[in-house]
Amino acid sequence: MALRRSIYKSPAQLRAMVEPGLITAAALEAARALVAPGVTTLELDAAASAVITARGAKSNFQMVRGYRHTICSSVNEEVVHGIPGDRVLAAGDILSIDAGAEFKGWNGDSAFTIVLPDEARPEVVAERQRLSDATEGSMWAGIAALATAKHIGEIGAAIQAHIEANSPDPSTGSGGTYGILREYVGHGIGRKMHESPSVFNYRVPDPGPEVRPGLVLAIEPMVVIGDQATFVEDDGWTVSTIDGTAGSHWEHSVAVHDDGIWVLTAPDGGAAGLAPFGVTPRAIA
Repeated sequence: MALRRSIYKSPAQLRAMVEPGLITAAALEAARALVAPGVTTLELDAAASAVITARGAKSNFQMVRGYRHTICSSVNEEVVHGIPGDRVLAAGDILSIDAGAEFKGWNGDSAFTIVLPDEARPEVVAERQRLSDATEGSMWAGIAALATAKHIGEIGAAIQAHIEANSPDPSTGSGGTYGILREYVGHGIGRKMHESPSVFNYRVPDPGPEVRPGLVLAIEPMVVIGDQATFVEDDGWTVSTIDGTAGSHWEHSVAVHDDGIWVLTAPDGGAAGLAPFGVTPRAIA
């Protein structure tokens, strides 16, 4: 009978996950630095790939059967899993970039969203920036909840509460609550990029597994301006909104250890993002 691997890592295993997290962060920062109108998403992919290779790591996205790229680049109505190619970025686009690195058998996974300026369409840029800010804030709310949570289900409840509190006000005529994708969720991470348990971005009746030292999760809310219903494009990968509204995706890999939590894919361990929530991350000893 096959033995089921524990979802909890040892202190030594947690320490081994620090470097792949930092490599992932550096790869994403290299891609972010190039984002501008006129740049192709394939150029962003090459920049991230160069960093991962130079650091002696591998792209864990390329280890997924059938996927050949280092990043996923999702533009406008594309929420996640967009394939880099010859698409040229334009002013006003909202772009989500997701990447991961494997180093010495351990994985990192992270994503961010950026809105390109557009002086001709300030209202579009503002609407998309509000979406990105709310999504990023919900991710940090979920990570902050992890610091004191008894069970994983508390993460999704915190994410949903933040989205609801930061959605457009229906009374203004600008729309109702943002949509949180239901079919795509966060996950455990370690020897594999995707491990148990699932980390829902919304409230669920099941409290989920216990939060205790050794738990490592990729917390990644995927939020859209309109309805959360999506479909997969003909390329077999790209997930887009059915109603054509824009999406945002933010993600960090986070470890729970004896002294607290540490965001593996943030160079500061998550200090800046967690400060508004009164949480101080602690480095893994």
